[in-house]
Amino acid sequence: MSLPRTPEVERALAAASAEFGLAEYYRDNVRPLLGVPDRGWPRCCGGGCEPCAEKLCAVARRVHEILGIAPA
Repeated sequence: MSLPRTPEVERALAAASAEFGLAEYYRDNVRPLLGVPDRGWPRCCGGGCEPCAEKLCAVARRVHEILGIAPA
């Protein structure tokens, strides 16, 4: 379960995405990460994906930091 779409979460996601250069249309790829333990997050496969799983995870971590919450 992801975090609810509150204005605070949306602002944090927008700020974190901008900080890491993640395009707005990839934000929905980050949302599911916000509600699961980070040990279950994807890892980089080395295939040159865009966006790389590492970037998605970095954005999710930053959202948690901005909101002052620990990962699920």
